[in-house]
Amino acid sequence: MSFKLDGPVVLAGAGKMGAALLAGWIARGLQPRDVIVQEPNLAGDAAKLHRKHCFDVVMYLQALPTSPSVIVVAVKPQAMDSVFPELAKSAGPATVVMSIAAGKSIASFERHLPSGTAVVRAMPNTPAAIGRGITGAVGNAHVTEAQKDLCASLLSAAGEVVWLNDEALIDAVTAVSGSGPAYVFLLAETLARAGEAAGLDAATSMQLARATVSGAGELLHRSQSDPATLRQNVTSPGGTTAAALSVLMREKGGLQDLLTEAVLAAKKRGRELGS
Repeated sequence: MSFKLDGPVVLAGAGKMGAALLAGWIARGLQPRDVIVQEPNLAGDAAKLHRKHCFDVVMYLQALPTSPSVIVVAVKPQAMDSVFPELAKSAGPATVVMSIAAGKSIASFERHLPSGTAVVRAMPNTPAAIGRGITGAVGNAHVTEAQKDLCASLLSAAGEVVWLNDEALIDAVTAVSGSGPAYVFLLAETLARAGEAAGLDAATSMQLARATVSGAGELLHRSQSDPATLRQNVTSPGGTTAAALSVLMREKGGLQDLLTEAVLAAKKRGRELGS
């Protein structure tokens, strides 16, 4: 993978998601000399990467020799208002600012930046840590094709990228894929507890549930079939799976109703946080 840069990549914030992105960039050929990490408390995976690759780490961005090609904003949303105004001073005319902070609108960045600055808002999810994430992204009207390609290259280091044409859809992306891993983990938790209710000991039930959820996910990833077909392949008429699905797929109060309610609640909360 090639990264077409006219200046450094600045990563502001090197927590779990920032470190996951950084690891992916370096693994895919981004030279450490082209990276500047702004992080006052480098720790965890980011600190390990620094010891191995020796990229520049600063507490504050001072005058840079050239304007960054991109500033990736990965600080916590609650710290954004205190951190971003200073970051914005480093943006040059050709810099694209890309945020992965939940609940922060493009407009909230634009008000600190010179008129005409390119801004991309992106929502990755936690499987980015193993390169199996998916990110929804949307840019403002000033993002060029070259800048979009650069952002896509940086984001795809963590997994798939889906571009949107309407920022309002980011809240739906957050509700489905941003929060979605938690739903899958909850499935594993509840499946394990259900196994205990059926008579299994806790350790065995958790082992079965964990392997089943992760294995089914990998099968879905590798298969060309859609989820409905894969489900049908497991289900024999009148069999045990059909009995279970008659509960999960009942017309009222089944899994579809519950999950739709959950996704809409997450979408609503995303809008509230962004207002």
